[in-house]
Amino acid sequence: MTLEMFIYTKGRSKSLPLQVLQQIITVSNSNKNLRTIQMATGKPFREVELPQQKPQDEGVLFPAVLSPNNTTLELSAFEDAIRTHKPWLESLLLKSGAILFRGFPVISPYDFNRVVEAFGFPELPYVGGAAPRTQVVDRVYTANESPLDREIPFHHEMAYLPNPPTKLFFFCEEEPEAEGETPIVLSHVIYEKMKEKHPYFVAKMEEHGLRYTKITGDDDDPSSYTGSSWKSAYKTDDKTIAEERAAKQGIKLEWMGNAVKIISKPLPAIRFDEESRRKTWFNSLVVSYYGPATEKIGNPNTSAEVGNGDPVDDDAVKDLLKIMKEECVVIPWKKGDFLLVNNLTVLHSRRPLIKPPRRILASLCK
Repeated sequence: MTLEMFIYTKGRSKSLPLQVLQQIITVSNSNKNLRTIQMATGKPFREVELPQQKPQDEGVLFPAVLSPNNTTLELSAFEDAIRTHKPWLESLLLKSGAILFRGFPVISPYDFNRVVEAFGFPELPYVGGAAPRTQVVDRVYTANESPLDREIPFHHEMAYLPNPPTKLFFFCEEEPEAEGETPIVLSHVIYEKMKEKHPYFVAKMEEHGLRYTKITGDDDDPSSYTGSSWKSAYKTDDKTIAEERAAKQGIKLEWMGNAVKIISKPLPAIRFDEESRRKTWFNSLVVSYYGPATEKIGNPNTSAEVGNGDPVDDDAVKDLLKIMKEECVVIPWKKGDFLLVNNLTVLHSRRPLIKPPRRILASLCK
């Protein structure tokens, strides 16, 4: 199989023969404006660069961005390519933290579901979830049904439960006219900067974890990004069954008429990721804590405290929000984009939509 070297300069690509490979490597090592990617002919992916990406260790870009080599690639061929090159894609996900697929033949929720299935990751049932969501097709759900002009703060998906998803897919069915992006940020960067800024608070979180509390009723609250009712969260209208399903997740339900207080056991707030060998800021602090730092974006029916019962440091949360904003990557959605996220190492959020439409769908994987 012939090897080619694809050189990317100022957004353009040029294919060069193998004979000049050594010359290319020599030049590229001395020229930081060139990025070289070695790949086999026939591989349907090419790595491209966007101005919003951020370099991390050893020049790895966050997130990785892939586009098709063949503009006439059909969905069935794309599915086959995903299956064939899954080990390479997983290694890229591990290295980069997230992969944005742009320009592939993924148009509808049905197409998106086929792509998710092609990766072969087991589905994570959305039981105990705080966000209001509706199933669209098979493994595909709405991402969040709260008003699109409201911000959703950074979080690891379902970090308020003991067994959250390891991977997330997001799909852009309708491209926003203005803003409404899904920012992402590397969790180990947040941990390192928070440890430097607030070492005592971070040490308490590492030792005791966080406990999450939410009060909810019979019906979903469409105004809140954590507005799922207990019936939606536990897929039942039977309180006994809801208690049983909550108990399996280490959750206690305290009933208040038809409303309920959902109380988690203390959960780790800092996680050591075995694959990357780094500590991560693995929690749902910003979406759960309600105080002066989050009163404009938070939900007064949710709260978070340190696992030993101590209150959360509001000044630390203020700095946390600032650091997340400074370190995140914000890439505008394009119709047909889908984003694969390592939920164990990357946090995500939602920026307020300025001009509709916007429709982002999601799928969760164990």
